[in-house]
Amino acid sequence: MAARAATLTDVAKEAGVSLATASRALNGSERVVRAELHDRTLAAAARLGYTPNAQAQSMAKGSTDLVGLLVNDIADPYFSTIAAGLATAAEEHGLLVMLCSTGGRPERELELLAALRRQRGRAIVLAGSRINDRAHLRELAAHVEPFTAAGGRVAAISEPRLPVDTVVVDNRRGAQDLAARLAELGYRRPAVLTGPERLLVSRDRRDGFLAGWRRSASGEPVCAAEEFSRDGGSRAMQRVLDEHPDVDVVFAINDLMALGAMAACRERGVRVPQDVAVAGFDDISTLRDVTPGLTTVRLPLAEMGRMALDLVLGEDAEKARRRKVRGEVVLRESTPGR
Repeated sequence: MAARAATLTDVAKEAGVSLATASRALNGSERVVRAELHDRTLAAAARLGYTPNAQAQSMAKGSTDLVGLLVNDIADPYFSTIAAGLATAAEEHGLLVMLCSTGGRPERELELLAALRRQRGRAIVLAGSRINDRAHLRELAAHVEPFTAAGGRVAAISEPRLPVDTVVVDNRRGAQDLAARLAELGYRRPAVLTGPERLLVSRDRRDGFLAGWRRSASGEPVCAAEEFSRDGGSRAMQRVLDEHPDVDVVFAINDLMALGAMAACRERGVRVPQDVAVAGFDDISTLRDVTPGLTTVRLPLAEMGRMALDLVLGEDAEKARRRKVRGEVVLRESTPGR
């Protein structure tokens, strides 16, 4: 029986380097590999009789100008603003962006990631909250590894749950800061409109707000979980009005849910902010047309897209890097002092 041909993984193990570094050294990438690692990898390849794959060489050299961007929902201003920031930066580098929407479905995310791999693109950016599902994370990592091993680059805008460079939003801290400011304004009976428990961004923002409130005021906020959308915010607000009519301030964990909450209040004849105050998170562009102006936690959404592109176009690193983004509390008319 003929001996098995050596693979790039074999070379990486032999040389004691990452798959990405082995690929850079052997496939002719323009990205710099330290001389010591480069020489060690070449020596390991020679010992094992490894021959680089022509397709991998093409990808590693960046011969394709495609950058794939996966988002949960392109209709959500949160993701469209991130996409706009990344696309503007990509244009400066002469790159083409392929935008794909997963619809928030984990299985669709895997399908689209596999499709982008087949396109032999230069890089992939995954934008959107991770879910609390270890099996799905393992499947994602299984798709990412061969892409990076062949010379592609991957970054995420989400929680740091994958072995890739990540733009990390400090969701807990932003929600905690907002809770403290609302307590300072005199609110005492808060409610939190959350998304599905499996969404890590929902959990982190909810838990951050609860922790901030407990440090700043007495009493325990009530929580209502619903779909992570405008309609979900409306339904959650309806329940809060029915079950907790004494609530004086509502924190919706994203601006779309906050807009739905404000709409529910209008339908019920509840005045914002006179009867109940409302706050959100993200500071999406849509808020410019909202009356009263919505208090929120502002994120630099367009800059986050640019940061992700900088990570995939920058120098490769042995370990996944993190770029942390912290939100800024912006007080507007929807939460006047009590």
